[in-house]
Amino acid sequence: MKVKKFIAPNMPEAMKMIRNELGKDAVILNSKVVQKGGIFGFFTKKNIEVIAAVDPQPIPKKQPVRKEIQEQKVEIKPAPTVKTVEIQKTDDELLKEIKDLKEMLKGLSMNNGRDSFEHYPGPLKDMNQFLSDQEIELQLRKEIMGFLLEKWYVNKGEASFEQITNWGKEYLVNSMTPLSFGAIDFSKKYINVVGPTGVGKTTTLAKIAAQAVLKYEKKVAFITTDTYRIAAIDQLKTYAKILNVPMEVTYTLDDFAKAKEKFSNFDLILIDTAGRNFRNKQYVDDLKSIIGFDEDLETILVLALTSKYSDMLDIFEQFTSIKIDKFIFTKVDETSKYGTILNLILKNKIGVAYLTNGQNVPDDIFEASPESIANTIFGVNAHERSS
Repeated sequence: MKVKKFIAPNMPEAMKMIRNELGKDAVILNSKVVQKGGIFGFFTKKNIEVIAAVDPQPIPKKQPVRKEIQEQKVEIKPAPTVKTVEIQKTDDELLKEIKDLKEMLKGLSMNNGRDSFEHYPGPLKDMNQFLSDQEIELQLRKEIMGFLLEKWYVNKGEASFEQITNWGKEYLVNSMTPLSFGAIDFSKKYINVVGPTGVGKTTTLAKIAAQAVLKYEKKVAFITTDTYRIAAIDQLKTYAKILNVPMEVTYTLDDFAKAKEKFSNFDLILIDTAGRNFRNKQYVDDLKSIIGFDEDLETILVLALTSKYSDMLDIFEQFTSIKIDKFIFTKVDETSKYGTILNLILKNKIGVAYLTNGQNVPDDIFEASPESIANTIFGVNAHERSS
């Protein structure tokens, strides 16, 4: 077995190198994010290190040709090439092949919760493995692969991995387009940011405030309900002082109503909530007792992409009693797996406001869109665009 290590900027590039070097039958043994370059530990760039292997097929020995056969002069008509055979197929035959193959894939046996992908033709096998490595849920992955199969056969099996990647982006963009994406548009006066501890809510809120003040020249104020951590209040006070915006700390629903009245002539009120263990429903109930959820308020759930997908689902489940309008996903630069974004937004039919990729205020945040999410999943990452 031939084993080789590859280093590339992203997984699609790594897959291309593997196919060129080891062929389409290569198997990925391991992959991880590595730091490369830099001076004294600074200005390093993240790359993908992939270890792949292939088992070379034994080359059959040529059988000696008998002399009497060599001397025979037999006119042999050339066999039709693969392209000729494919071109001769009718549209009905192609559609039937697509249907038969999709039915076959539906019935693939499951092993330890993972699907078998040996039956996908050509680079589609690599694409399925890539989507699996991105931790995209199986059912969603099957839907994507079904779309790619149809494209593959319509193009008569002539498509590179790059072309299949573009088809994948097309499918994702079309799937996400009906949902609400994009930065706050100031149609709602109150933006309520919620989420568990450690995901970067306060820093994200400061980035949104900075954009509203510096870019759109809006009159902004802060309200915080995070009375559990003195450090969180001090952090928000620091941002408020830098941006020259007022801030109120509220402990009860009555305090919150007074703060709203005080800031009645402001354009935008950003609400920072306590980072708590939201697996406990009581904390969500506490939040509801402090904040009046009305029609002029938009609630955004902040989740870190470094968290486990199962934990994200648990947290979202606890917020079902509060209408979540959009997601914000933080720490894009701290992982190489982005499938959880797709899983959450398509499962719950909720769009994304922003993605964040660092601690710098106000720079490390960008507006989300179906195109930016698709690009992030397929390797055009936010931190690469901003570098």
